[in-house]
Amino acid sequence: MRSYSYLALGDSYTIGESVLITENFPAQAVQLLRKQGIDMEAPEIIAKTGWTTDELQAAIDTHHFRPRYDFVSLLIGVNNQYRGRSIAEYEKEFTALLDQAIRFAGNDASHVAVLSIPDWGVTPFAEGRDRAQIAREIDIYNAANRKIAEARHVHYIYITEHTREAVEDADRFAADGLHPSSKEYAIWADMLAAFIKTRI
Repeated sequence: MRSYSYLALGDSYTIGESVLITENFPAQAVQLLRKQGIDMEAPEIIAKTGWTTDELQAAIDTHHFRPRYDFVSLLIGVNNQYRGRSIAEYEKEFTALLDQAIRFAGNDASHVAVLSIPDWGVTPFAEGRDRAQIAREIDIYNAANRKIAEARHVHYIYITEHTREAVEDADRFAADGLHPSSKEYAIWADMLAAFIKTRI
């Protein structure tokens, strides 16, 4: 039986800020697939809390990667929005990152997944902020990353609606009141694992 490799690129949502390393969505997706009899290697994660697109790019530029990965995911942009970066800058940098992700997957775009940016405006952390404005800006960013992903025939996983539903369930937030809990990540992991399974 062959084993499959998986590279996850992103920020706090990928590394799993405030949850155990086994509870972030890449790890949970791998665990789900293993339970279904698919031999998945542990995910290789290039992500850090607070990273914007250019900071992820800088990390990629200095990291030693294997020649190719069977699957690659990309989830980046919330910190661009949080810092008030321009959408034009995001589009340019996200495009470059996605093109790299495709190369990491051996130039097979069908084995790459882009996850939409969660709406942090629904979190307890956002209390007192303009939640509607945050939602509008997140939607603009997601419209951009979806358009770029679709133009490159990459699979798009829209998780934003699930993060907005979390406002009804406090258990879907981590203890810091900002990041998702393992329960929320499980939803994303299920969607990612389902995609990977269709490509094996």
